[in-house]
Amino acid sequence: MTNSVHSITTGIAWCLAWGDKRGPQFKLSVQQMRQALNEGKEVPEEVRSLIDEVQKLENLSFPNTLDELKQLTEQHPTLWNARIGLVYGGATKIKQYVFEASKLPDIRGASALLDQINLIDLPAFFGKVYRPELPKFRIYCGEVRRWLDSSINLPDNSPCLSEALIPELIIYSTGGNILAFCPAAFVHDLANAIEKRYTERTLTANSCAVGDTFKLLETRWGLLPNSVAETFWLERYRQEYKNPLVQAYFGNLDKKPNEPCIADPSSLEDAFENRKSFNELTTKLAILFNQRRSGNDFHNRPSRRYPPMFETHPYLKRDGGDRRSSITQATQLPGQPYFSEPSARKRRIGDRAKKGMPMQAEWYPEWQTGVIEGWVDKFEEFLEKNPTQKQKYYGNYPPNEVEIPQSLTHLGNVSKGFVAYIYADGNNMGGFIQKIRTPKEYQEFSEDVSKATEYAVYQALADNLHPRKLSGINDPESTLQNGDIVHPFEILTIGGDDIILIVPASQALAIAKMIGEQFEKILLKEVSLVDVEIKGSYQTKPPEKPIDLSKCHRYSSQEAEASRCQLSTSIGVLITAYNTPIYYAKNLTEQLLKLAKKRAKKLRKVGYCGGTVDFLTMKSVTMISSNIEEFRKQALTKDRGQKLRLYAAPYTFHELGGLIKVVEALKEAEFPRSQLYQIRSLLEHGKHTAILNYRYFRVRLKDGKSGLLKKDFEETWCKAKTNEGNLAPWMYDSGMLDPDDRAYETIWRELVDIYDFIDTSEDSGSTEQQFATQEADS
Repeated sequence: MTNSVHSITTGIAWCLAWGDKRGPQFKLSVQQMRQALNEGKEVPEEVRSLIDEVQKLENLSFPNTLDELKQLTEQHPTLWNARIGLVYGGATKIKQYVFEASKLPDIRGASALLDQINLIDLPAFFGKVYRPELPKFRIYCGEVRRWLDSSINLPDNSPCLSEALIPELIIYSTGGNILAFCPAAFVHDLANAIEKRYTERTLTANSCAVGDTFKLLETRWGLLPNSVAETFWLERYRQEYKNPLVQAYFGNLDKKPNEPCIADPSSLEDAFENRKSFNELTTKLAILFNQRRSGNDFHNRPSRRYPPMFETHPYLKRDGGDRRSSITQATQLPGQPYFSEPSARKRRIGDRAKKGMPMQAEWYPEWQTGVIEGWVDKFEEFLEKNPTQKQKYYGNYPPNEVEIPQSLTHLGNVSKGFVAYIYADGNNMGGFIQKIRTPKEYQEFSEDVSKATEYAVYQALADNLHPRKLSGINDPESTLQNGDIVHPFEILTIGGDDIILIVPASQALAIAKMIGEQFEKILLKEVSLVDVEIKGSYQTKPPEKPIDLSKCHRYSSQEAEASRCQLSTSIGVLITAYNTPIYYAKNLTEQLLKLAKKRAKKLRKVGYCGGTVDFLTMKSVTMISSNIEEFRKQALTKDRGQKLRLYAAPYTFHELGGLIKVVEALKEAEFPRSQLYQIRSLLEHGKHTAILNYRYFRVRLKDGKSGLLKKDFEETWCKAKTNEGNLAPWMYDSGMLDPDDRAYETIWRELVDIYDFIDTSEDSGSTEQQFATQEADS
């Protein structure tokens, strides 16, 4: 053996060499084997046969008959009899824990604490150091492994749990979850340790972890009964594939939508192999995970039915959230707030994520925060590796003088009192995962999506924002003063394919659009980034017939490009005042995301695989009392002989770009603000009334200005379906996505809503760049 092998191969070989007992079969040789595999050297003689079996496992052809499967079990008894552990776990009800508090530092701290556990602590169980080049992370990860060995009670004469775990066992540890192999005897010990780590560090966060043992052959061909003769295999599947129960498990091959986003099985064999693979093992763990999360106990493990309870008393001082009794008062912090133990940990870790490595807080010295790398630290590291974007972002500001905003007041201060919440989530992830057949592909998929998500956010922030100076600050809880420079954004979380950001309202739509577009480009390897390598293939399959882009986009379909990436993102954007309660803003943003995903799902039926955006501009907290979808149906849908929808959201990314162009055209044409509002008020009076008034106001514009609207609005958005005319400000939805929902719709209301939140070159030179440069020079 002269070449190093894949880490997954090393991990499986480690479990096989360790055996199914608590003590390793070959105590010295197993360590030497791991080193030899990683360095591409000869492995010890006594474990060489085991390595050969693992390599044969990877190269075995799929058995097409039950007899072939039986022969394989007889030819490779080690692969049939040896067992390997697989553990899956992570945090649950994450948003409930993160958004329990109302203040930004506490929300930042809650998110950072969960990130610390998922990205640093759990990999450290396996001896994987988060940033091995930094001594502080090496020291901290050593402390985590010592905690692991001391907190899990194992039988006498049993090796420590950390001795049985190595970094190569990890399949993925992103997005708030971990999936990893382990020696069969330690499955439930490791699952208990994962749950205990979350509880001990956070006190109140929910977590769940499950595990099971499997035959080594099952890692290739799914779940197999002990008696091969009882196995439901390909011959029987060919006979019963139309059975409703079989279709529910393997998929309905008779139902084939023309969706290039999903590589549909081309044959019965493909459908069967997609299911009978490593994917079936992860499905079983997901079922166990949901059962345990719901309160079911099994495998003689500690119950998680009873959440942590903190006693309160009517005569005791409570914390800032008025949920639990306080244990300390932070007299060193502005406002001298009171904290319960869970909220104190959030604030401490929030301060650590914000300022790097501060001194231990005197108001809560009992708890050690450990080390963590905040999202702004990662963003600044991204800028260091990309000097062009660093110069574009910072302009004339010294990077070491830029602070992190301490509250929403600071973010609102640099964006005229309005901020935007951006919540993004991946599309078609489940459909893509169903095609993954091996642990290696799972690992590559997880790493690719995590990198694409994270770097898409960094690029969007660096291209659209610049540090800003605070002015007019009068916040008693702030340690930042007027004239201080801050990053004008807050990254609450980037986990797997999930993103939650707070950004200035003026750049929210541009940032959302760029995140979605860059995510796809990074996965398609169209963007080259330092230290970013995409390993998987995410190109869509060629469609059976050309896709009609006019069915996908309502805006200038001639300029649109066909979707080419199987994965995309849907995004919800809420533009609101900075003092809007965070829990309320979160709820509305989640609704917008669901509506965007609903639109994306409909568009997939006509061949569109890209992302979608839904947004809402809320200038009053009482504007919407509950449900956005119901609000639009009841307040913004009219029947005037014809069905009129006074909105057009959600949008594709291409349509969102067109919407921004129309706002720029209105500003360049100097369309009077009063007439914008007047046309909006006339929309509900009927189609003809709105058309007549729009044309009247448009022809009254200054010489040459009306052509801007004709070019960027009427000809691109409002063309008639049956002739060369236009219906401005209306469009006709002929019901291509939903035949029962034909209507006239308009973007005019949304144009008016975002008019004040779109920066144009006329308004600010080079958007924020010119303003930032002026501030830096002043």
